[in-house]
Amino acid sequence: MSRILVVDDDHDIVRLIKAYLERAGYLVMSAYDGETALHILRRDHPDLLVLDLMLPDRDGWDLTRLIRANPSLAEVPIIMLTARVEDSDKIVGLEIGADDYITKPFNPREVVARVRALLRRSQVGTRSIQHVLQTGKLILDIGRRELLVDGEPVELTPSEFGLLQMLMESPGYAFTRAELLEKALGYPYEGMGRTLDSHIKNLRQKIEPDPKKPTYIQTIYGVGYKLTVN
Repeated sequence: MSRILVVDDDHDIVRLIKAYLERAGYLVMSAYDGETALHILRRDHPDLLVLDLMLPDRDGWDLTRLIRANPSLAEVPIIMLTARVEDSDKIVGLEIGADDYITKPFNPREVVARVRALLRRSQVGTRSIQHVLQTGKLILDIGRRELLVDGEPVELTPSEFGLLQMLMESPGYAFTRAELLEKALGYPYEGMGRTLDSHIKNLRQKIEPDPKKPTYIQTIYGVGYKLTVN
């Protein structure tokens, strides 16, 4: 049974999400501020975090940065809840390490669907046989869910891992944006293009010698992206 931590200072929202997730078969923990959330994360290591941006002590952005900087927590998938509708706010969340975002007000069934999709992506490697992919100085161990770049370990979010795995499994193939979103991330293409671009930008920051002049992940204008065979 996957364990989900829901963090929001609105008790009604926590109760609503908890009820739907428990009905879907998940074990749900809850917190109403950032410090309590950090304590639960360090103690219980939940399988996924549903995190509100606006909290009374630490905001969701700060909490996400702390999680991604902590090696023992860095792989926890994060879905951000936000009342902010501006694309810039959503993109910032993705760029600092969130895997997905949901805008308030929301349909609780959508939360369940996003949780299910993200858990499926993050757990694929644990169910697969040992399989190692290599392109240039990139070595991706699917079974261990580990990435080495020039011999150094690099932490990836579940979304980044899924995208890189898909690209490395078919080096040289030009994936459309719709293919990457639907097959690697489990999202319909419509309205999610900026989400894909943010994840690709994050990947380039982590794997490219010069992210402004990428040598691995190439943009195919009018199509999508491909991994260059070095």
